[in-house]
Amino acid sequence: MTLPETPLSPAGADRTFQVDLRGLVDLLSHHLYSSPRVYLRELLQNAVDALTARHGLEPAAPADAFGIRLYADGSVVRVEDDGVGLTEADVHTFLATIGRSSKRAEKIAEQRADFIGQFGIGLLSCFLVADEIHVLSRSARTPDAPVVEWRGRGDGSYTVRILPASARPRPGTTVTLTPRADAGEWTRPAQVHALARHFGSLLRHPVTFDDGTAGAGGPGAPVNPEPAPWARTYPTPGARSRALAAYGEEVFGLTPLDTIELDLPAVGLKGIACVLPETVPAGRRHGHRVHVKGMLLSEQAEEILPEWAFFVRCVVDAESLRPTASRESLYEDDTLAAVRDALAERLRAWIARTAASDPDLLGRFLHAHHLAVKSLAVHDDEILRMLLPWLPFETTDGHATLDEFARTHRTVLVTSSVEEFRQVAAIAAAAGLGVVNGGYTYDRELVHRLPEIRPEVSVADLDPATLTAHLDPVDRETELAAAAYLALARDALAVFDCDVALRTFQPASAPALLLDSREARHERTRSQLAREQQGGLWGDILGHLRQEAPRAQLILNQLNPLVRTAVTIDEPELARTSAEALYGQAAMLSRRPLRPAESSLINRSFLDLLAHALRKDS
Repeated sequence: MTLPETPLSPAGADRTFQVDLRGLVDLLSHHLYSSPRVYLRELLQNAVDALTARHGLEPAAPADAFGIRLYADGSVVRVEDDGVGLTEADVHTFLATIGRSSKRAEKIAEQRADFIGQFGIGLLSCFLVADEIHVLSRSARTPDAPVVEWRGRGDGSYTVRILPASARPRPGTTVTLTPRADAGEWTRPAQVHALARHFGSLLRHPVTFDDGTAGAGGPGAPVNPEPAPWARTYPTPGARSRALAAYGEEVFGLTPLDTIELDLPAVGLKGIACVLPETVPAGRRHGHRVHVKGMLLSEQAEEILPEWAFFVRCVVDAESLRPTASRESLYEDDTLAAVRDALAERLRAWIARTAASDPDLLGRFLHAHHLAVKSLAVHDDEILRMLLPWLPFETTDGHATLDEFARTHRTVLVTSSVEEFRQVAAIAAAAGLGVVNGGYTYDRELVHRLPEIRPEVSVADLDPATLTAHLDPVDRETELAAAAYLALARDALAVFDCDVALRTFQPASAPALLLDSREARHERTRSQLAREQQGGLWGDILGHLRQEAPRAQLILNQLNPLVRTAVTIDEPELARTSAEALYGQAAMLSRRPLRPAESSLINRSFLDLLAHALRKDS
């Protein structure tokens, strides 16, 4: 309904918002929540809060004296609790006033620290599956309290009636929904039972479900027959460990490498972290199952752990974490930040303990999750010192740990990119150089920190000059004989800012090696563009700077039979074509993306050599 219009007020006078209650109900019930299924979670949450308040009134009552009963037979869904109940004044305050609730008053909020709900709007989620909500409640605060009936409708209207005590003999609340025809997916008996187990399996109050087949007064099936696995007692530590692992397997559908028990008494958090058995793609973060006071809040709560901890999935139940208004995620506040830091420390402690006491488990863990550990080691000196020697890297000796690699190579060279490593790996290995591929995430930075752990080892970036210095020069007579060919080759490849040299290196099967870093290519491209855009004096200056930019190097291998034949070619055009073909082949072996001019050169040189061969045979 809409409030009546008021007469126009003088300029500057206060005015009142016009509120469309039907639109507000639709907004909250259809757009605040991610799925209609949350209606049952909200009903359970209200029931649990009512039970918590009832125990506050009667603290001597046994923990299982009061409970929650669910009923669904396909025509109605009913949730009944033995909680504190509502008076007529409570009904008007809590159920009929959207946006104002005693839960938001400071004094009451302090009293509600043990409650799940903090916003008082969860009942609106029932309009996702029904057009009318029927509430029957009797307060436990006074022995002769009347029964209050409230009927709320999706158009924003409601009615309240006072009924005789016989309408509900015992204190508590019953909420009844008559599902709409289009809500059958969420209100069928089997689905209601499944949703109750999904959201309420860890609730501390007894919850039962009845689909109408148990008969009048039947006990119903238990929804949460056992407490959380970490709250149970076990005969031995091994039995406890196996039970927690089995629970993780049941929840996540995987067999964890290990299970880490989590316990933060300051915020009442308990749970487990399951170490995933397989590699997780970089940057992918798993959601975690977070319960608040036993009620499932979210299955995709990424914010509970830091980004680097993507090798685990958690199930936790907390007392002090604050849910958002929709109760489907966690409110980002100082408490959550402190919990995240504390859980991160628990994971670090597990890594340290595993490294010290279980090398087999550590090996399997690092095999699957070395990227996550590398991410952590970059920012955590303790993990760096502990695990850096054992982390796998791609090297010229194959995949090896830095500890193994450092035993053979006291000087470790590291490339800045994957393509640079692939260009030089075979030649560097043949020359006895120890090179590590630093092109993967975190690798280059971590390799440079190896001397902190192994002071006897030195680490340096690999540059073309370092590798060239380890290639054997040819004798003077051979170089003089090849001078004409090398001059033609340099001229042919000048367009690529590439110099040409003749050396000997292993393996002899490699005809040429192209040394060209990504940074050098970028600098040459930048200089070229700048020179083309400038003229006059600036153009001359930039042209000079371009000449100073790092040049690529095509190193021809005199040990290769093809190269030995090529350097004797005395036909200028054929010599140029062969040099272009050798450049193209070396560029392809580097596995870097080819520029359009290089692709064109490879095609042209191949066709020219083919034409030359055909002419020679004819």
